[in-house]
Amino acid sequence: MRFILVISREQYISDQIRSCFSSEYRIGYAVSDQAALDMLQKKRYDVLLIDMETLKESARDSGYKAALQPFWHLYPTIDIIVMGSKEMIREAVMAVKAGADDYLTYPLDPEEVKFVTNGIYESVIMQSEIDYLRDQFWETDTLETISTQSPLMKGVYRKIRSVAPTKSTVLISGETGTGKGVAASLVHRHSNRRDSPFISVHCGAIPDTLLESELFGHEKGAFTGAVRRKLGKFEIAAGGTIFLDEIGTITPSAQIKLLEVLQDGAFQRVGGEQSFTADVRVICATNTNLKQMCEDGEFRRDLYYRINVFPVDIPPLRARIEDIPHLVEAFLKQMNKFNTKEIHDVSPQVVETLMQYSWPGNIRELENLIERAYILETSSVLTPESFPVELFESESALATVPVDSSLTLAEVRRKGIENIERSYLRELLARNRGKVKESAEAAGITTRQLHKLMAKYGIHKEEYRTIPVHSV
Repeated sequence: MRFILVISREQYISDQIRSCFSSEYRIGYAVSDQAALDMLQKKRYDVLLIDMETLKESARDSGYKAALQPFWHLYPTIDIIVMGSKEMIREAVMAVKAGADDYLTYPLDPEEVKFVTNGIYESVIMQSEIDYLRDQFWETDTLETISTQSPLMKGVYRKIRSVAPTKSTVLISGETGTGKGVAASLVHRHSNRRDSPFISVHCGAIPDTLLESELFGHEKGAFTGAVRRKLGKFEIAAGGTIFLDEIGTITPSAQIKLLEVLQDGAFQRVGGEQSFTADVRVICATNTNLKQMCEDGEFRRDLYYRINVFPVDIPPLRARIEDIPHLVEAFLKQMNKFNTKEIHDVSPQVVETLMQYSWPGNIRELENLIERAYILETSSVLTPESFPVELFESESALATVPVDSSLTLAEVRRKGIENIERSYLRELLARNRGKVKESAEAAGITTRQLHKLMAKYGIHKEEYRTIPVHSV
């Protein structure tokens, strides 16, 4: 039994949809998106068919993605199909780009309705089967880590699945903060060495004079201060995996010793003559261009070829922005575990801004920003007021309205003015903690005029009574 929910002001649209399907389908009907949300609170539906006129009205202020967001919040996997006249095909395509699965045009063709709806259902089943097979490989507690909507990251995880069961040396490259350490851990966790040690060494954080001793150990008296024998990381990691982060920073002498380990599978402690077998898998990571370092004579070419057996390149966050909502959700879930607060959601304006930011610090920067906002937030939703004001400066400068050259100048002006008014009212109410009288006086208008504007833009004073005051 499958359940379909139709949202339209016209009852006959729902009747037409009902006539397209057999008794194994149950069709629900709602006259507005709010009525549909109320129904979804009580019952799960597999497919949502929404009329473009209804959706366009909801999207007028914030765009199609924000208008569809409430449905995804209730059921992240719900399939959404938009319906509209042939004159609204352009709008329907925009809705699909915002996340809807497909669109239908009026007058509805029964065969097309069944084809589109069943096609989506079959693709969901196929993807579920693929995901099931994929998940059989991954450790259960890593499934959330590898969840992604990014084609680039899916490619990364495919590479990790391929190389993890082998003995091959892996070189992980990527900008600082992209999660190279997480990728290295995934390789180890899904290898046949998973029950042995995973030793991580940040080569750039160890003084040059101590690096060789840290990696290979030293004998007593090998140098001033060597008062006792010390085991190196390669000995400690015996049978397991050693992760050498920022491999491009190691000294020339350490490069020679590492090359010996990779070539001969043996090493000696500093100041010692006995050779030890290095039964370890080596995973390296770098945020620099090692090939260029070889060209510049800063890194041994023969070592580069030894560690670059299986390269894995982690994309920067700006190249996988579709994963930002999931990452934010994961960070909030983690923070809720260790704090008394319960914050489970982020305002659409914040999500939109986060997805437009360039993220020079990548995932690490995003996590730090969410943690800061989490500490400052006093409501159950992360709001713009809890984030640095500079994050929204470029957005404010553009009034958050994308310029659509297909519109007339008058329409562009009207949309721009409406968006500025909306942003101004939100900021004004936030400053005055939702107090209408004080806000109206500050704006130089009557309370009646302010109420009218708030109704126009769907702004409710209750949303701003718990928001902390920040300078604007």
